[in-house]
Amino acid sequence: MGALGKVYLVGAGPGAADLITVRGARLLAQADVVLYDALVTPEMLDLCRQAELISVGKRSGQRSTAQQHINQQLVDCAGKFRRIVRLKGGDPMLFGRADEELRALEAAGIEVEVVPGITTAVAAAAATKQPLTKRGVARSVAFFTSSTAPDQPDHPALPETDTLVQYMGGREAAATAERLLAQGRRSELPVVVVENCSRADERILRLTLADLARGLEPGHGPVLVMLGEALAKREHQP
Repeated sequence: MGALGKVYLVGAGPGAADLITVRGARLLAQADVVLYDALVTPEMLDLCRQAELISVGKRSGQRSTAQQHINQQLVDCAGKFRRIVRLKGGDPMLFGRADEELRALEAAGIEVEVVPGITTAVAAAAATKQPLTKRGVARSVAFFTSSTAPDQPDHPALPETDTLVQYMGGREAAATAERLLAQGRRSELPVVVVENCSRADERILRLTLADLARGLEPGHGPVLVMLGEALAKREHQP
């Protein structure tokens, strides 16, 4: 068997093709094969037309490629190709199952490099012109998800922090709001919901905690929910 190829775990960013890092775009242009997530846009894949493309998408509530199978595909590709890119939405190291892929590749003796990407929370803050921290109001932020591994119980506890950002929050957002209200958070607490962040069909909703507790309409893409006093609209903000 010849020398094994090198795998790059590359963050695609929140969606817009021009929000990938320069390093990430360069690696896509040089890749022999790209294994990409369901949330990666066609415009992003235009950056790697020379590569063999393998969809390994996982979408909440939909049929998806099992993570163990993805791990094995990465190992197999390293035996066939010199430069392998695993293209992951957002940042690979945040809710990206990177630990499982790193373990599989390291166990097989395959060299890995991680290329960070813009995580959706930061992109959503930019899209809404809404800083997640604010002097005298919010000095801590927590990124969390209610999703757990299939063999693990639900995790209802919420982080104790000034600003909360819930990833994959569409279906779970109402339950989060109910818990915060039960903890004594005020009903008028500002909430900003961003769907399809940075894409052409991006949608931004401004709500209160009480509004959120009544639930969100079904979305048509990934939903991020940001909650906290720092999200209050500024006096002259459009």
